[in-house]
Amino acid sequence: MADSAFETRYRQEVIAGFEQRQSLLRKAVTTESMVKGGSAVFLVQDSNSATAVNRGLNGLLPYRANNLTQSTATLKEWHDPVRMTGFNIFASTDGIVSQMQKDSIGTINRKIDDDIIAIADTFTNDTGTATTMSLDLFLYAKTILGNNEVPQDGRICAVLSPAAMAYLHQSTEFASGDFVKAQPIQTGQAFYDDTVKVYDFLGVKVIEHPRLTGVATNAEKCFMFHESSIGHAMDSKGLQTFLDYNEEHDYSFVRTTCYFGSVKLQNSGGVLINHDGSAFAAQ
Repeated sequence: MADSAFETRYRQEVIAGFEQRQSLLRKAVTTESMVKGGSAVFLVQDSNSATAVNRGLNGLLPYRANNLTQSTATLKEWHDPVRMTGFNIFASTDGIVSQMQKDSIGTINRKIDDDIIAIADTFTNDTGTATTMSLDLFLYAKTILGNNEVPQDGRICAVLSPAAMAYLHQSTEFASGDFVKAQPIQTGQAFYDDTVKVYDFLGVKVIEHPRLTGVATNAEKCFMFHESSIGHAMDSKGLQTFLDYNEEHDYSFVRTTCYFGSVKLQNSGGVLINHDGSAFAAQ
């Protein structure tokens, strides 16, 4: 005769899986809110490296034309529809519908970042052969921007992989209050936690991002760029999410929708940091 009768118990509240659910990059670029239209045109104006002139022999000043460049961000519609039958909801853990909505919102937010990352990957300035992050590599990218006359005005952002951040956290300079506004050992604020957290390191905003191209390989694409080098246009309604119930077919559904598009505005304002993150990849 059995001397035990074990009972299986299930937690009554759903546990969220590990996924990025917030956009970490949208606030780092130049944004445009659109009420109507299928595209947004960003105008970049400069002097085309003009130099000052003297008055001509005829006594007149030789005028020049403005250097105007228009770049178009084409909006596309992006959706994440998901549904679940009434019986499955009834038979499942509490909170599954609300978590379904959070997951749907996260899906669109990840697409926003993927869209911006795809543009950043097209910067043609780069740091050469992939190596591990160091103060020297960080300053190399920053210097490339400086050579391109990109202003050090607090609107430069470095987007680094988890491996690149791991190397940077080991540097004496990144742990020093002389270089950053908060010390990582004390606060850990620069670590990825699915919210936008940045360090102001040497005048550059540093963001850790887990979805960069080639992450956890020897060919990670990190980047450093000025806010005015990438444009991002979005429907003025922003991200819209709907949760409803269909009585006829007895299912609940969630649909999250957003219209947006990104475009490179100034190639000189961005640098690809080729990084080797393979030493920190899972074995």
